[in-house]
Amino acid sequence: QVQLVESGGGLVQAGDSLRLSCATSGRTFSRYPMGWFRQAPGKEREFVAAINWTGGNTYYADSVKGRFTISRDNAKNTVYLQMNSLKPEDTAVYYCAAALPLYTGSKYPGQYDYWGQGTQVTVSS
Repeated sequence: QVQLVESGGGLVQAGDSLRLSCATSGRTFSRYPMGWFRQAPGKEREFVAAINWTGGNTYYADSVKGRFTISRDNAKNTVYLQMNSLKPEDTAVYYCAAALPLYTGSKYPGQYDYWGQGTQVTVSS
């Protein structure tokens, strides 16, 4: 079992930055590829970014490429999402998730086994 807890969300203005953190506990964190997803009101949960277990490979949705950076610190059992140049359309609840190694880099929520409770990010124009 893996427990995930997100933090770092908040209300910011367009153009600002935020860094989300996802602290994990339970089974060995470093074995799991990780992902960030987001869900806006009335919309389906969508892929944002993913990272393999070493942190050497990263994957991004086109909508955030060049603005967001996913990283991980296996010594701290934490994965991060650095979000720069935020836009109002980035407003959503952001979730971190852990997948089996088979699904490294997956964009599909159904292929992630463990989820956090989410953290709200609101970007005003």
